[in-house]
Amino acid sequence: MSAFVIDAFEFCRNNGYREGGTPVAEMTRLAADCADPSGEIRWSIQGGSTPQGYPALTLSVAGPVHLVCQRCLQPMPYEIDSTTMLVLGRDDEDADEIEEVLGDESIDVIVGSTSCDIRDLLEDEALLALPQSPKHEVCPDTSLLDKLKTEKVSPFAGLKNLKSE
Repeated sequence: MSAFVIDAFEFCRNNGYREGGTPVAEMTRLAADCADPSGEIRWSIQGGSTPQGYPALTLSVAGPVHLVCQRCLQPMPYEIDSTTMLVLGRDDEDADEIEEVLGDESIDVIVGSTSCDIRDLLEDEALLALPQSPKHEVCPDTSLLDKLKTEKVSPFAGLKNLKSE
C-alpha cells in the first residue's frame, strides 16, 4: 500500500497528521492547467472531528504555480494558498444526512474511504484554489492585444468578396 493511501476514518479517529511537498509536475491535472509544471505544492492534512462528532479532514495547500493570463496569454505567477475542511460520510445517504444536520453550504461533505489516496484530495484542493480566469493586475506585454484592437476588420468583409464573384 502506498504511503499516501490512508483509512480516512481511522486517520480522523486518531487525529492523524501528515505534511509534505509535491512537485506540480507530479500533479498531472494541476500541471495541465499551468503554463509550465515547475514549482512545488506544500501540503498538510489533519484528521479530527466536527463539534457534532463527524470525522473531518482539514487540507491545506500552498505554493507557486505559473498560469496563463487570459488577457495577454503570457505566463503569470500565482500563489496557491487554501485550507478547507472535508467532513466524511460512510456513503451517499450518510453524507446527505450530515449535510442536513450541519446546515452549512460552506462545509464540504464527501464519502470517505478506508483506502483514500490523499494525493487526489490534495490535488483537488489545489485545483479549486485556482482562479477561473487568471489575469495579471497589469499585463506586461500588451502588443498582441493592441494589435487586435487596431485591426478593425469587419466580419462582413469576406462576404463582400463573395458577392463580386
